[in-house]
Amino acid sequence: MRAALGVASLLCTALFAVDAASGRLDVTRGVLWTGLALLVLAIMLPPRVSVRPGLLCTRRMLTTDTVRTDSLVSVRWSDGVSQRMILRDTEGRRVEIDPTVLARNPAMWHLLDTDGRTSVRRGTLREGTTALRELARRIDRETAHTVFRVSGL
Repeated sequence: MRAALGVASLLCTALFAVDAASGRLDVTRGVLWTGLALLVLAIMLPPRVSVRPGLLCTRRMLTTDTVRTDSLVSVRWSDGVSQRMILRDTEGRRVEIDPTVLARNPAMWHLLDTDGRTSVRRGTLREGTTALRELARRIDRETAHTVFRVSGL
């Protein structure tokens, strides 16, 4: 969020400075540049992710997506520029999440992992157990690296 705010404010400041230096800054152009900076902010603003037992929610500027994590049907990785994890539940709802959010929040990962295991036990998770295991290995590896770095090993 800080990066999105920084880029938007830097863009707005640069546009205002260039227009002021050229002597063409007026109210209309100021509103236009402010609107452009707000559009950049809206595009760059990351979704807010929250997890509680049985639910994972992502909130964007205008939408909220929720998935029942204790009744997952599939967990997949999306290919592309930024890696995303796509979760689907038995009710057909879908959420895309950046796996680094889970890696940076161990409590969030623990809740998702526990609910994923519940889905496996219930037999609803038909596709994606390997994706969950791969994410667990990645998070465990990053946690171990952090512990070693903090302890000086």
